[in-house]
Amino acid sequence: MSVYISTLLEMFKIILSISLFFVWVVRYENMVKEFEGYTFPYWFRDFIGVLMLSFSAMIMQNSNELIIIGCLGIIVLMLGALWTHYMVKNPLQKTIPAFAVLGLCFFIVYFTFNSLT
Repeated sequence: MSVYISTLLEMFKIILSISLFFVWVVRYENMVKEFEGYTFPYWFRDFIGVLMLSFSAMIMQNSNELIIIGCLGIIVLMLGALWTHYMVKNPLQKTIPAFAVLGLCFFIVYFTFNSLT
């Protein structure tokens, strides 16, 4: 893997982890308000937050297997988020963050998996 891709991969991992921490810890009250519109139970919101933070921590590890598992977990959660946004008919503007996180995770998985071979 080239030095540029390796650097970009590390930058994306850091950006993704900081972003998820910011959303689920610093701006937690916004997540509470957002989840109220989805009619999910409160424990489900907190469970998703714990999963997101756990997967985010996995991405920052040195083990390629943990990075891939963490990204695949976030991909599953983001697909669920996109489906929820679609079901409640949210505007495209509200789905952009989920698409961005999904794209970052696909990039990280692709280049991490390629570094294994």
